[in-house]
Amino acid sequence: MTISLEGHFADRDAWSMQNCPVARTLAALGPPSAVLVLSEAFFGTNRFGDFVRNLGMTESAVTARLRHLVDAGLLTREPYQEPGQRTRYEYHLTKMGLDLAPTLVSLMEWGETYLPHEEGRQVMLTHARCDERVTAQVRCADGHDVAVDEIVMGPPGTADGEQANGGPGG
Repeated sequence: MTISLEGHFADRDAWSMQNCPVARTLAALGPPSAVLVLSEAFFGTNRFGDFVRNLGMTESAVTARLRHLVDAGLLTREPYQEPGQRTRYEYHLTKMGLDLAPTLVSLMEWGETYLPHEEGRQVMLTHARCDERVTAQVRCADGHDVAVDEIVMGPPGTADGEQANGGPGG
């Protein structure tokens, strides 16, 4: 089961993964510990000390990861001040950061399935309105579930309003 390649992608030796959307996404996310910081932001953590405490990371590591995620546009840095204290900063997910939710759900599902904790399942995501399990799935715009071997990767077409960029890029 693999993804089919069409157009300039069909000759796999003719293009490089250097401009691949997966490579660009991983560069934006940064090191694996930055993804943990991002996950913590999804859990509602927004203050520096809480990131340090909840993640068990050093202050310098959290500082570097937060800076990276802000620079990548996944988090914003907003000042706040407690009475009598100096100005500090909170970190909040941007739209770009929030749009990573399906990716994080997929990572959680995959980890629970293939790297289970010795005591069994640790996480179950459910829909607050109906209490059914939340899963991440690959679907087409018509709503059909799509298996890996049913995916075709080719250059952008004009059917969805996109203009073909003509250049390879994974």
